Parts: sequence; C-alpha cells; structure tokens
Amino acid sequence: MQVLILGSGVIGTSVAYYLARAGHAVTVLERQPAPALETSFGNAGEVSPGYSAPWAGPGVPVKAIKWMLMQHSPLVIKPMLDPAMWRWGLSMLRNCTQARYELNKGRMVRLAEYSRDCLKALRADTGIRYDERMQGTLQLFRTQAQLDGTAKDVEVLKASGVPYQVLDRDGCVLHEPALGAVKDKFVGGLRLPGDETGDCFKFTQALAKLAEAEGVQFRFGVNIQALEHEAGKGVTAVRTDQGSFTADRYVVALGSYSPALVRPLGIDLPVYPVKGFSITVPITDASGAPESTVMDETFKVAVTRLGDRIRVGGTAQLSGFDLALDARRRDTLEHVVTDLFPRGGPVRDASFWTGLRPMTPDGTPVIGATRVPNLLLSTGHGTLGWTMAAGTGRVMADLVAGRAPEIDMEGLTVARYGG
Repeated sequence: MQVLILGSGVIGTSVAYYLARAGHAVTVLERQPAPALETSFGNAGEVSPGYSAPWAGPGVPVKAIKWMLMQHSPLVIKPMLDPAMWRWGLSMLRNCTQARYELNKGRMVRLAEYSRDCLKALRADTGIRYDERMQGTLQLFRTQAQLDGTAKDVEVLKASGVPYQVLDRDGCVLHEPALGAVKDKFVGGLRLPGDETGDCFKFTQALAKLAEAEGVQFRFGVNIQALEHEAGKGVTAVRTDQGSFTADRYVVALGSYSPALVRPLGIDLPVYPVKGFSITVPITDASGAPESTVMDETFKVAVTRLGDRIRVGGTAQLSGFDLALDARRRDTLEHVVTDLFPRGGPVRDASFWTGLRPMTPDGTPVIGATRVPNLLLSTGHGTLGWTMAAGTGRVMADLVAGRAPEIDMEGLTVARYGG
C-alpha cells in the first residue's frame, strides 16, 4: 500500500519507519531541509511514561493565576483575539476535574508505557544511539505541600502498574548526587525508575536513515498547501508548491499545523500551539551535572543530561504561532539550572531555542482514523511526542494494515471530540 506522511518530526518519522517495516511504500513530505528541525529539535529530552499527565487537573485554574504572578513563571498567556486559543482554553478548564484528570492520565500512560516498550525493542533491533540513558526521572519538590500532593498521582501510577519511589532529601541525592550541594532547596521527590532520557533530534535523524534503508522516500523543502478530497472517496491528493502527491492512505503528522489542514474536510481538531523554550548548556563539571532528568515541580522546568550537554526545557506560553525568542523565558531556565546544578556548566555559553508543542485540551494525543475513509491523524502529543513516538508509530502501522493495535484505542482518536 502507498502511504503519504505529512511531517517528519519524531512522530512522522516514527510512523514512516514502522509502516516501511510492515512492507508499505512510504513517502514523507516535509517543508524543512531535514527531519526534526522544528518541535522535535530542542525538547527537554525526557522519555517519561510515568510523568505522563494532562496539564488540566484539579486546582490548576488557581495554580495558573499564581504561576502568572511569579517572577519565573511556568505559564505565560499573551492576550490575543484568537478564537481558537480561547476555545481551547475553555475546553481545558472543563477537563480540570478529578474524574477527567484520572481518565485522561490513564489514556496517556497507556500509550506512553506501550511506547517505551516499543522503543526498547527498536533499540535492541537496530542498535540506534541518541545519547540515551535509562536511569529514571526525578520530580523534585521544593515544598512539603507539593510532596504531599503526589498522593493522587501515585494512585494512578499504582493502577497503571507504573513503578515509582517517593523519596526524602537523602533519597533524591542518592540518585542525583549533584543535588547534595543544594539540599536546602528541596524537601523530597517522586522518582520514576522506568523512565528514560535521550536526544530527540539525534534519535529522529538516526531513525530517518533507518527508514530510508527500508525504502522510505523523504521529500524535503516541500510546502504543503491543502488536502484535495471528494465526497465518498476521501483524500485524493496533497497539493503542494511542488505539485500534487497521491497515495492510498494519508497520515497528517504536522503537529500544531494539523488543524488548519484538516478543517476544510469537516474535522474540528482542537490542537493548539503551546510554546516551549530550552537552553542547552555544555558540561564542564560532570560531577555537578544531573545523572538523568530532574523536573523542578515549582517552575515546571526539566533539567536533563544529554551526553556532554545539559538540556533545560520548560515554560508554557500561549501566543499563537509566534516563534520569537524571549529573554525572560531564558532567564527562568537559567535560574533553575544554576539553582540546582550550579557547577554543571556555564549558562552564558548555552544555546537558546523555542518550539511549538501541539497540545490538546485534555492532554491526550489524537491518533488513528477519521471520518474521512483514507485519512489518519497522528498529532496533539504536546510535551510527550518524544515519549510516545515509537508506540504511536507501531499503532499507526497496525491501523493502516487493518490490524487491531496491541493497546486499547479508547479515547485516543478524534472521535472523542465528535470528529
């Protein structure tokens, strides 16, 4: 079967690889000159099934107000006359109940755990390398209230069979020795030993080469303009600035840019760009750097070791498709890494990056079939695209082949939005 994939971030490239391994003829269209040059380029580096959770949850509206008043705010909202942003925000607020939080987190963990297993198998099969580490992640709490508030998350982790450890200060230092120099900064943590870390950009570039060896054709520098379609037939072609491309099946994996493409087909896809930032710091003192990922719960910033670098990622900014770098967001990232790992490396030498996370209001991605017969979606992974990529690729390959995926698809498709 001929399959056309739109987008070569970590999601689109993963889908391409698994489809090719299943024997399909796959072509990928991408506007950039290479894979993973947008949202997949500079993310926080976490492969964190245990940390998979929706941003919408009980108490979040009140927390959001407090966050926006902080000097180093995890959340920035730039007022805009953008109906899509306000609809998305209202829908997110409707998901801020305990029942919805548990339902959405369960869906996310289901896909994320499966994806982590797929990534392990992929690594074993191919030997792919990407500055990977398998040393878990640590959610660090600066206050006792934060530590006490983990009870509800722990209940969901237990129900999903996800291993975890609630740690005091000394327990945190045991797994992250560099934190021993700043023990007065925190009270404890929640460690997820099954989580991993790695460079998403390196992974995607390497996986693209493996996909090409399986016969995938990547067409770079192609600007996608529209999906041509006919009633009863579905999508008939993808119109681009380099002509039209046709296939038997079409997979939209364009992240935040997916909704505009499928809207003319009557698909209302509530995915909105939530801007994130990162800095990448060269390590000059390995003993002062993190061993894996430390997530600072107060500032919602992740500090991750990637080879000889420290990746510091965070901030949620609602400002549409604006890609301007903001020095104030860099200040927040620098504050966290210098506060927790002051000897790790010089922040003055760090590179600064921003990208658009494709977020759904309930946190769960949108993957699978649509009401259009030959069109599938693979988008809306938010901050967890890297975590969920391999599993998403496997699921999409099964769906295209007409096989039932190995995980329950309940709540993962656009049907939950009436699409």
